Order: sequence, then structure tokens, then C-alpha cells
Amino acid sequence: MSLMLQEIAEQPQVLERTIAAESEKMTKVGDYLRQKDIDLIILVARGSSDNAALFGRYLLEVTTGIPVSLSAPSVFTLYNAKLRLRRAVVIGVSQSGEGVDINHVLEQSKSFGAFTVAITNEGESTMAKIADETLLIHAGREKSVAATKTYTGQMIHFYMLANAIGDRRLDFHKIPAFAQASLELEEKVKEIVQRYIFMENCVVVGRGLAYANAYELALKLMETCYVVAERFSSADLLHGPLAMVERHFPVILFAPPGVMLPGVKSLIERLNELHADTLAITSDLDAASSCTRSIIMPREIDEFLAPIPYIVPGQLFAAMLADAKGLDPDSPRSLSKVTRTL
Repeated sequence: MSLMLQEIAEQPQVLERTIAAESEKMTKVGDYLRQKDIDLIILVARGSSDNAALFGRYLLEVTTGIPVSLSAPSVFTLYNAKLRLRRAVVIGVSQSGEGVDINHVLEQSKSFGAFTVAITNEGESTMAKIADETLLIHAGREKSVAATKTYTGQMIHFYMLANAIGDRRLDFHKIPAFAQASLELEEKVKEIVQRYIFMENCVVVGRGLAYANAYELALKLMETCYVVAERFSSADLLHGPLAMVERHFPVILFAPPGVMLPGVKSLIERLNELHADTLAITSDLDAASSCTRSIIMPREIDEFLAPIPYIVPGQLFAAMLADAKGLDPDSPRSLSKVTRTL
């Protein structure tokens, strides 16, 4: 078994440990930020951490009403811009805590008056030493180059933060059990993977709270399976990119319950007209029956709790597809665990 598959299987325990260990600290951070009356949240990250931050942007804006921006690090590192951040919180997200450009943004943001937070798996990292407050992912060492347990560990921190500073209560304590239920779909995913061994290109679709998972699954397919995977929201795919979809072209869709589901189902109808090959990760039986193939999720997982359990089958799909293609998902060519960009 690959390290990637082993670490995918660890996620329910990682999520439980992180919630238990960091909840008290998160409450204090939430109280402080409420008193500070912040009017802007900036998230800074790269790679899978950036995808987790994209999820955080949607969740935080929807639940808190505070505008959230995804930082462009080169604004700080190359253009040396001086931003007005006295009523902002800047959150760095990094598995290793050693991304040079991410840490530079945190340092500069502090000098511009921002309160800074680190979300990292390494408590002794450079990032942890820079930030005003550090929130740890209790994942243990992540050995596979492809991030899995730290991606969902970062996401659970955004749930806890949204719960601490927003007015909407989120039942995030249910997520570890939902992630465990997703792992029980392994045999179904393994069966489906055999149909995609020769896949070289695909599109991954998600919208709203599921949008970040489209980015993350596409990244996993690119880095572990060497599949050219484009990612779109279900709305954006209709605005031009749909032209590349032809007969048997693979489209993977995240279709959780909630306000985005009707739009995704309409897209599935259009894809059927084009005779595309569609694979849905969904609990909606109508959406599932309309697709070429489907991975059926538990119906009790609602829209707000779906992102973590819904990415787990995607992670399994990428890891198993790499193996089926005769590739090693733990050692993607040209990649290293820590990327140092400035």
C-alpha cells in the first residue's frame, strides 16, 4: 500500500485529534478577533494549502460576512507593495511552515499592522515563529509528497475558525465520522478506477463550497497520475471551456446537496447531450443516475459539512489510478515536499 493511501486512511483520526487539541485555542482566537472588529481576512498559501484556503474563503465569507482575499504573494515579494492592514487578519496556510514567500507575506503583514495566524503541521517551523498565533494540524509527519491528511486538517481549522467568529453554528464535530464513512467506499472507487486507466485529460467540476475540491482533485490527478486536469466551477465551464468537451471526454463532478446542486444537474444534462463520460461524487440519486458512473455518498451529509468527506473518494481515486497506471503516487517526478518560492 502506498504512503498516500495510508495517509488518506489516517484522516478521521487526524481530524479528531486536531479538533480536540485546538478547540480551546480557537475559541480564544475567535474572541480576540471579535473584539478587534476586523473587516478583512487575507489567506496566503501555495499548492494544496492554497486549495484549502480557497475553501476557507467561501466558508468564512458565507458564515461571517467578512470579506476574504486570497493573497498574491508577489505583491509583497516582487512588487514590495505596502498595504493598509490594521483591521485585517492575515492567515498563512502551510503544511511545512517553510514556504519562503508565504512567511515573507506574514512578516510584512505584521509590519503593516495585521494580526497574523499560522495554520501548519509543524509547531517549530519558521511560520509558527513569525505568526502572532499558531493553529496546529495534528497529522504527524506527512511522508507522501501528495498532501491529503494535511489538506483536510487545514480545512477543519477553517470550520473551527468560522464557528468561532461567525454567527452560524457548524456541526464540524460530525466530520471525522463522515470521513470514515467515505473511506468505506474504497472498493467502489477501486472498481471505477479500472475504467480510467488510459485517461490522459479530464475536467473536474465543483462550485461554491465544493469549488476548492475541484482544484484539489485536479491537482492530485496532475501530480500523481500525470493527467492533464482542468478545473472549473459548473457555471464557468459553460462560458467557453465547454467547447473542449466531446464524445467520451471525462468530466468528474462534485455534486453535494445544497444550493449549487440544481446548477450541477443542469450541467450534467448538457454534458449528456455532448456524450461526455461523467463521474459524479454525489448523494443525489437523480444526478447519479444521469451520469455514466457515480460514487454515492451518505445522504445525511449536508452542504456545509460535505467538502471534507467528499474529497476523500477523490483522493482515493487519484491514489488508486496512479497505482493502476503503474506510477508511484508517493514520488511524483520533478516534485519535492517543500517548495521554496520567492
